[in-house]
Amino acid sequence: MSGGSRMPVTAVLTARNFRRYLLGQLTSNIGTWMQRAAQDLLVLHITGNSGSAVGVVTALQFLPQTLFGLMGGVLADRYPKQRLLLLTQTAMGVQSLLLGLLDVTGAVNLASVYALALALGTATAVDSPARNAYISELVARECVATAVSLNAAQFNVARILGPALAGLAVAAFGTGPVFLVNAASYLAVLYGLFTIRTDEPVEPVEPVEPNDRGRSRPGRPLLRDAFHVIASTPELLLPITLIAVVGTFGLNFQVTLSLVAVTVLHSGAAAFGCLSAAYALGSLIGAIRGASSARPPTARRLVTATVVFGALEAALGVMPGYGTFMALLVPTGFTAVIVTTTANALTQLHAEPRLRGRVMSVYFLVLLGGTPVGAPLVGLVSDTLGARTSLVLAGIVSASSALALSAVPAHRLRPTPEDGSRCTRPAQGVTVGGGCGRAEETGNG
Repeated sequence: MSGGSRMPVTAVLTARNFRRYLLGQLTSNIGTWMQRAAQDLLVLHITGNSGSAVGVVTALQFLPQTLFGLMGGVLADRYPKQRLLLLTQTAMGVQSLLLGLLDVTGAVNLASVYALALALGTATAVDSPARNAYISELVARECVATAVSLNAAQFNVARILGPALAGLAVAAFGTGPVFLVNAASYLAVLYGLFTIRTDEPVEPVEPVEPNDRGRSRPGRPLLRDAFHVIASTPELLLPITLIAVVGTFGLNFQVTLSLVAVTVLHSGAAAFGCLSAAYALGSLIGAIRGASSARPPTARRLVTATVVFGALEAALGVMPGYGTFMALLVPTGFTAVIVTTTANALTQLHAEPRLRGRVMSVYFLVLLGGTPVGAPLVGLVSDTLGARTSLVLAGIVSASSALALSAVPAHRLRPTPEDGSRCTRPAQGVTVGGGCGRAEETGNG
């Protein structure tokens, strides 16, 4: 039995196309996290340690996701995803190259950093839906959940390694070379995409009945088709609604951890870094655990994981000291990744192939688009009632939303295939009206 739990990972990694995709993403994501850390340091250097300027850069980088993310899903369904990713990844690499050249030549200024951050965010808004939906085309349907967890694992490895490497590199060489290294890292992604075989059979697109509610109509991809399918399909509505609530209120640790470190624990940047590392470590363990599990994702598991996550987040708010707070961050990060990977997997496997890009764009809109609303709200609660209270309330909201959504009739949620061993063939079409199905999660480029 022990070997059985590892079989899905082994089977997924034997899929040549997915293996090349994963290695390219890992290399590029390390560079991306290096650039994020170096970019903040560059802005602080230019502005004389202006925190608001760092906030503006971050907002500019994420604003296009809110404005154009849904259109990115339409493009992902209208054009071949491999070709679209080659264009977006190239654009992102060029952005890093320009920022690096401006920095090393001394021509960089705050306006240029702002402009390039907005350009990067725009390319990412188009890239994200296609990149995540593409996973389902690289492995068999029953292995999508494992593939998504592996993708989340590489993302968390990069999140741990990238900032650490950036700190060493900036100390030794300055910020400019870090941006150039990130630009070079995109070559790994482009190589992986170029060498993915396109001669294998693609997902079959099943004929659409004229009066079949919940299915997209043939012809030009329309965004409203995705909303119609989500609203009429419990297997999609549950994870997307739940991740909207959790993403807006529960996953604001970039705000709460800094507030706790400064206002509650009365520590500095070093303590904040250790807290962030503890959360990232838990996230990595959760992603690896999810990838190694042979059990298929289910709506019940998503609800259970969200309730546990909410309880852990609320418990963080009452931890008495630094050591206990940091220790509890590890299981909190673990369950947070289980929630997001399970929700992502359920969304991918219940979205029709013809609609998957648009459905995933909605998923990432509610996951990331809630941050501009949730983060200021968490900050306001922290200023008024304290950082501890903000954690307790966020945990209660997350757990309560899961319990409320669990009222979806169980008989309306179809079972997921149990077989996780045949992962080398491409995923087959997923229908909304019948059959079995589900699983999935995220990363970056």
